[in-house]
Amino acid sequence: MRVLAFEDTYDLTAMLDAAGCNLSGVELVQRWNSDDPLKHIMEFKPDVVMLDFFMPPYTGLEVLQMLNMAAHNKQLSRPNLIIGISSEAEANKALAKEGADACIIKFDIHTLDLWKTKI
Repeated sequence: MRVLAFEDTYDLTAMLDAAGCNLSGVELVQRWNSDDPLKHIMEFKPDVVMLDFFMPPYTGLEVLQMLNMAAHNKQLSRPNLIIGISSEAEANKALAKEGADACIIKFDIHTLDLWKTKI
């Protein structure tokens, strides 16, 4: 499973390791900013995209809007799963309203079934 995460503050691999998640079979790439998000999505071809809401230069909401538009225009394939991972519930609600498949407070990402199953 290929996971592309846009998160600018916390090392998600370290968080998942510390929580005891088994990441074997998971290729997790983290982008520490949202420069050229569509380029990274097109090149990596992730199964899952994780979006923090508050990151520079584009918010997770803006990245999701770009991704949705590009998928609609058939410029890229939409990942199987898009997950909002903001630390604020209201930001996650905005991501869900824009079409994120799931949203979770980032400090709880270790609880996602994602780490137990293959997409």
